Amino acid sequence: MNFWKDFNQGLIKENPVLRLMIGLCPVLAVSNNATNALAMSVAVAFVLIGSNFVVALIRKIVPDEIRIPIFIIIISTFVTISDYVMQAYFQDLHHALGVFVPLIVVNCIILGRAEAFAYKNPVLNSVLDGVGMSIGFALALGSIGMIRELLGAGSVFGFQIFNPAVAATIMILPPGAFITIGFLMAALNKWENKVQ
Repeated sequence: MNFWKDFNQGLIKENPVLRLMIGLCPVLAVSNNATNALAMSVAVAFVLIGSNFVVALIRKIVPDEIRIPIFIIIISTFVTISDYVMQAYFQDLHHALGVFVPLIVVNCIILGRAEAFAYKNPVLNSVLDGVGMSIGFALALGSIGMIRELLGAGSVFGFQIFNPAVAATIMILPPGAFITIGFLMAALNKWENKVQ
């Protein structure tokens, strides 16, 4: 059992956003600033790690024919917990993220990891996979959020870096997300080519 490989897979090689191009709906919608990106990353990490743990724990007793509905029930339980905690304690963030927190239920990253990894591997491997994928998602989403907020509003995490009058407003609009993802993918490809 190669624990490092299970953890490391989601960081770069199978990064959900910059390599697999899955889970883009929340990435495009909430990455207009670093705070929203961080909050969504934490919510996705909670759901991904928790659902991977439970799916791996019950994988031997789940009938193959009904595994997908069971996965969705497990995932939706963690999403509901995440949504209610955010609504109770972080109301501004809950309002800013809106419908994208409940939509984590159908996020390809979560269901894909439950089906492709947690259902076929032991608990520890599945948790490490969830942690690695979560960190990879958070790195991508956080980078996109910080770049877009800096270039589009002149700030990072709300702290003003330069005059917003000279900022490129397009960066905090939806096209800014596509532009940023494209540049980050190109930079990652260039870095990987140098390493190999």
